[in-house]
Amino acid sequence: MSAQNSAGIQTLLDAEREASKIVQKAREFRTKRVREARDEAKKEIADYKASKEEEFKKFEAEHSRGNQQAEEEASKEADKEIQIIKEAGSKGQAGVVKNLLSAVFDVQPVAPEKE
Repeated sequence: MSAQNSAGIQTLLDAEREASKIVQKAREFRTKRVREARDEAKKEIADYKASKEEEFKKFEAEHSRGNQQAEEEASKEADKEIQIIKEAGSKGQAGVVKNLLSAVFDVQPVAPEKE
């Protein structure tokens, strides 16, 4: 009987070792799979980020053209207004100078009134 018990115990020990190996392989596989999943997720995130970045640049390029065009139009309008103001200033410049000179040189003193 003791030989049978020894054989049974040995069989159980062998089965336990085999189960331990299987568990160890499963852990290694799980760890490997977690790493692979993490790497795949990082790659997907990088691809998604790159596509969104490209989409944003395209959107920005389309809308910045409109801003440039509006700026150019505003600049042209401002230049026109400045030109009009300069022309008006140059037209009235002689009259203004004449009035200033006459006010300075043609003094007409007035005596103060008594109270």
